[in-house]
Amino acid sequence: MPPAALQPEDESLRGTTYLIDGQRRLSFGSNDYLGLSQHPGLMAAAQDAIARYGVGATASPLVCGHSPEHEQLEVALAAHVGLPRALYFYAGYAANVGLVPALVGRGDAVFSDALNHACLIDGIRLSRAELHVVPHADLGALDAALAACTARRKLVVTDAVFSMDGNVADVPALLALCERHDAWLLIDDAHGYGVLGPHGEGTLAHFGIAGVNGVAPAWQGRLGRLVYMATLGKAAGVSGAFVAGDPAMVEWVMQKARTYMFATAAPAMIAAALRAAIDVIRHEPQRRNHLGALRTRLREGLAAASLPWHLLPSDTAIQPLIIGSNVDALAVMAQLDEQGVWVPAIRPPTVPEGTARLRISLSAAHTLAHVDELVAALARCPR
Repeated sequence: MPPAALQPEDESLRGTTYLIDGQRRLSFGSNDYLGLSQHPGLMAAAQDAIARYGVGATASPLVCGHSPEHEQLEVALAAHVGLPRALYFYAGYAANVGLVPALVGRGDAVFSDALNHACLIDGIRLSRAELHVVPHADLGALDAALAACTARRKLVVTDAVFSMDGNVADVPALLALCERHDAWLLIDDAHGYGVLGPHGEGTLAHFGIAGVNGVAPAWQGRLGRLVYMATLGKAAGVSGAFVAGDPAMVEWVMQKARTYMFATAAPAMIAAALRAAIDVIRHEPQRRNHLGALRTRLREGLAAASLPWHLLPSDTAIQPLIIGSNVDALAVMAQLDEQGVWVPAIRPPTVPEGTARLRISLSAAHTLAHVDELVAALARCPR
């Protein structure tokens, strides 16, 4: 069963209930999809590591900041997603900003989905490679753009689960296109890792490509062009990110990514907490099952309420409720806030014009009653 909601007077831990100006808010804005940020096993692992390593890494990973805890974390991450090697970064934004310029540069070409996250976009800009923005999820347009490109090296870049729509990229089709056109594929699985896959391995396992049992037989020998990246501050509940794939590619990134080489490593206590998180993700499937039940309860409740807004289709923890105009989205957010429910309004340029929305983010720490409270609050909002 998911943990009970915190009492309003208790702000020492931040689960689903926050205090804002001394008032309780039931929050649907967190990316803590499995509720692991409050898991006692993760906190105990971090405390134990503090006693052994202290609170700081003291240096870049390539100097002396890479501890046995970091090494064991990378081994565990690679095993979890079923890829040969993994490299841990202190932050997800830093991973992508360093990763893309490590893979491509002047004279190369990058093909980026129009709805990719800002850190991918910034990484592409820093690479100085030629940029081709492809309409969202348009495989035909991507095929044509790759066919017309004569660059020496091609890199296709995409979110695996899109952060504002909650839809999942067609990774098998993207890999097939990259094989056809001799391109690399970089997928950012920030919102899929921990949530998708039978053991929370992420989007690759969701499509049967790779997971805790390794690479699926049909994909053996075909993943040499894949660069897999995922963050660890969302479903994993802690912080940081990792890159996984072919060992030579990972070694190249370690030697070339400036955000890895020239930044202080994350403390060992973070790595220890993340190893505990991987264990929970693998062995507590009830958290993902409960997340699915919450999603069903929300969608059925909103359908029964006959609201003038609509949910985008999403099988993930991200449930976008499209409002339309910026003014209306902010008004609905304010009306919910008055009722003690906090859901962020997302507006252009983060999302396209005319699609301002409430980004409802579900967590295994929510209860069915929490979802009912949200639906009831939305039903009370003036139309």
